[in-house]
Amino acid sequence: MSKTLLLVDGSSYLYRAYHAMPDLRNAAGEPTGALYGVINMMRRLALDHKAQWLACVFDARGPTFRDELYPEYKANRQAMPDDLAAQIEPIHRAVTAMGWPVLSIPGVEADDIIGTLAVQARERGVRTVISTGDKDMAQLVNDHVSLINTMSGEQLDEAGVREKFGVPPSRIVDYLMLVGDTADNVPGVQKVGPKTAAKWLAQYDSLDNLVAHADEIKGVAGNNLRVAVDRFDLSRTLITIKVDCDLDGHLHDFEALRPREVDAETLIELYDHYGFRSWLRELTGDAERLPKGDARVQQAPGTAAQAASNVGLDAGGDTPAADVVAPETHYHTVVTWADFAHWLERIRQADLVALDTETTGGLGAMQPQLVGISLAITPHEACYIPVGHRYAGLADDAQLPRHDVLERLRPWLEDAQAAKLLHHAKFDTHAFANAGIALRGVRHDTLLQSYVLESHKSVSLGDLSERWLGRRGVSYESLCGKGAKQIGFEQVAIEQAAHYAAEDADFTLQLHHLLFPQVESDPDLLHIYQLEVQVSRVLAIMERNGVRLDAEVLAVQSQDLGRQLVELEHKAHELAGQSFNLNSPKQLGQILFEKMGLPVVRKTAGGAPSTDEEVLSTLAQDYPLPQTLLEYRGLAKLKSTYTDKLPRLIDSGTGRLHTSYSQSSAVTGRLASSEPNLQNIPVRTAAGRRVRTAFVADPGCLILSADYSQIELRVMAHIADEAQLQAAFARGEDIHRATAAEVFGVALEDVSAEQRRAAKAINFGLMYGMSAFGLAANLGITREAAQVYMDRYFDRYPGVGRYMERIRELAREQGYVETVFGRRLWLPEIRGGSGPRRKAAERAAINAPMQGTAADLIKKAMVVVQDWLAAEGCRSRLILQVHDELILEVPNDERELMTQRVPELMCGVADLRVPLVADVGSGPNWEQAH
Repeated sequence: MSKTLLLVDGSSYLYRAYHAMPDLRNAAGEPTGALYGVINMMRRLALDHKAQWLACVFDARGPTFRDELYPEYKANRQAMPDDLAAQIEPIHRAVTAMGWPVLSIPGVEADDIIGTLAVQARERGVRTVISTGDKDMAQLVNDHVSLINTMSGEQLDEAGVREKFGVPPSRIVDYLMLVGDTADNVPGVQKVGPKTAAKWLAQYDSLDNLVAHADEIKGVAGNNLRVAVDRFDLSRTLITIKVDCDLDGHLHDFEALRPREVDAETLIELYDHYGFRSWLRELTGDAERLPKGDARVQQAPGTAAQAASNVGLDAGGDTPAADVVAPETHYHTVVTWADFAHWLERIRQADLVALDTETTGGLGAMQPQLVGISLAITPHEACYIPVGHRYAGLADDAQLPRHDVLERLRPWLEDAQAAKLLHHAKFDTHAFANAGIALRGVRHDTLLQSYVLESHKSVSLGDLSERWLGRRGVSYESLCGKGAKQIGFEQVAIEQAAHYAAEDADFTLQLHHLLFPQVESDPDLLHIYQLEVQVSRVLAIMERNGVRLDAEVLAVQSQDLGRQLVELEHKAHELAGQSFNLNSPKQLGQILFEKMGLPVVRKTAGGAPSTDEEVLSTLAQDYPLPQTLLEYRGLAKLKSTYTDKLPRLIDSGTGRLHTSYSQSSAVTGRLASSEPNLQNIPVRTAAGRRVRTAFVADPGCLILSADYSQIELRVMAHIADEAQLQAAFARGEDIHRATAAEVFGVALEDVSAEQRRAAKAINFGLMYGMSAFGLAANLGITREAAQVYMDRYFDRYPGVGRYMERIRELAREQGYVETVFGRRLWLPEIRGGSGPRRKAAERAAINAPMQGTAADLIKKAMVVVQDWLAAEGCRSRLILQVHDELILEVPNDERELMTQRVPELMCGVADLRVPLVADVGSGPNWEQAH
């Protein structure tokens, strides 16, 4: 029989025991639930597993390297409850007295100690059994390591991990990076759950390979994946358990983990003090002895025994308890006209009403249909008005008629003076609009309040409620399910739906009372928040306007692309000397690195040679096949993402394409477009630009594009207060030519095309914190030459260098930087330890104020232009916003007016130290207008 090391994740179990057990107390009123739960578990482990070495490992107080890397690590955890803190010392004493070596090392997490000991055991030929309830531990499982969950009875070997998570232990870190770890506050990819993560990893083998093919992932999940890529390095470090910790000074050798003699005297003292009758009698052999700390029943007997049973513990007759009391709520379901009239009168009299809708589903502008409406005026009280539920057995009088409810609510809903509070008001605006209601009077939006305060954190109502209210609430998935089996909200029973819907309105109101005072206390944040509320209104208008698409044009392009792909596939086969699947990373790796012997540039986490785009780009400099593969991938993406897909997304009701804009996806304030994403249409290739020719205007109209010129460079000149740059912009010079003249010491008219190209790379590179190494790679020159260029640049533009140093220092001091208008751009990793993540955060600190200010300017422009269009009664309408560009559909007879006024309005939204310039073009389609 092989020898065994048994390791207990003590920190995991003491929290689980505390929350699983009722409020147990001894006669003196001291809490005992967590102590009882941990002792019971350790007793069961000793009976079930015979081990030659063992240890119970706890987290020590104080930060670890993860906290230094990521200040938000475990930030969503509440402070340890006083009742649990009071039980830590007796838990440690009890476990030690039971003969278990106890380990707790400052600066090292329990997971890392366990991981290190498991590796040491394997080196000695000893198998390890880890008792834990933490899914992170699954990454340690191998042929020598298995997991058991004493509370649930679950046991996991390699096959068990694969069955439970859908991935092998070697991919658990990748899996957790995708789904996130809410317990440790490590974000995953939004909208990606366990099933999607497992499916992706099964298809692409590893996260690195998935990222390399991220452009192939469609829909919202694919867009969210691409957004999340930049934080994956940090997530991997946070999630990966260290297995090489220095345990010297805390564990002198492996033999120190041998079981120790039971300290019966200490156990008797503990059992006597805390009232554990059965265990005390077991140790003393005195059937008549009762502990002086005998616990007392505070609620109905049996409650604690049931709770103990639920977590796999033996109640043992020692576990009376009290129920945990949640805040008292009063949620009402409005199904009679009398109740409706009562609530209608209340909202008419209220100063502010929290409003929420439940719909049939779909995140697009034109899809959601009303199922119900919830209202809240005071905290912990709300109502739900069901109007569109449909399921078998639903009585005719179970809900009020939707049309009648909306008509009676219409005056209040459309009253601009009736102040309303929502969470993600744009969505609800569409839901009402689809029912013929023009929602007005939106004063506040808790999604936007949270985004303005904490742009780097999740803004979902569930996450906000957990973070700020300490309550998660009922989840949508618990009612409707997930994936292919998910039902629409209209199919949820009204009695279940009512609590969920009313809770949403109630939580929104409670969050507003916590968040808005913080926003309001800072004039700059208040200004940004008010801007975002206005932008939300404009985006709702733009999304409903949509854009006309010529599907026939795209069909022709798809056919052309299909022919080109076939030709490129044949060419690739000829270059490889055999046929193979161009979309298979495995086959591609075999062709490139085994058959053709090309150099391996980088390997995936799984150890296979990488074939991602960066690797192919490097190889393409010297070999023809990688270049052909890059061409193939580019055209394949264009075909699948745009020419094939876009026509399928045309709304059947409007005949137009309706994208969705997110205000809260980017820390910088930039908008994100999805379903479809119209901001990433490639424009550097002729094939990519052709896609824009399919975006057309209605008959009698044209497309007008107004695009801020070199906006981030202008913002840099303003923020850095660099006189030379400001003067060049004031003179209307080509800024890249002007920079080349300064850097290379030549007259403006003598600047060559090559010098201008180098100056452009310097201008944009420095905005993103590019190093001399990066500039050298960009220009194809030596690092020394690139450093000379940069030195000349800073000599001629000293204000830029001063700004870069100043902003880095400011970011380190306060953890964020700001735009010209006061938007806070959080950089959680700026205060981390040394390393690539801190360097990346420092680079972001330089660029974020410029990107963020540019985002503020285009948002201001959207609001001003839309308000002017409405005030003047123009028929022209905003239809798209892409980066620094506004796109309008303009009647022919308004072309001259729009060509003049739109750029004037855009350039008048702010008074910077440099002039703002907006270039305008128009034509029958987007490409010709741009």
